[in-house]
Amino acid sequence: MTERKPAGVSFETWVDRQIREAEERGSFADLPGAGRPIPGLDRPYDAMWWIKAKMEREGLSALPPSLALRKAAEDAREEVFRARSEAEVRRILTGINERIREALARPPEGPPLHLAPFDIDALVSEWHAGRHGR
Repeated sequence: MTERKPAGVSFETWVDRQIREAEERGSFADLPGAGRPIPGLDRPYDAMWWIKAKMEREGLSALPPSLALRKAAEDAREEVFRARSEAEVRRILTGINERIREALARPPEGPPLHLAPFDIDALVSEWHAGRHGR
């Protein structure tokens, strides 16, 4: 438990002493991030920064499920064109198509989905054409 500030000692003096003693004990040695800039200092202040960071770390979304799936479909389409092999393209598209089919069978909350499963063979052909065009 933290020691209480003694009566008659200014708060600043007491805090300074606590910090000095902690430094002497080595409490601040080898902390994670030591010697590196604090992330986000160059961005404008956002009162919700910690919530957004937590959601990002946990892989959570504030979007309704239908919009989150639309976003995942867009991301999958972009990921296809960065893929290194046809097998990877097919794996990406098969995964997102399973999620789309499941959502079509049991529509998620939120706005209408307006998605259909990807035509895997057509996108594989586009992927091949894009690779040969490079």
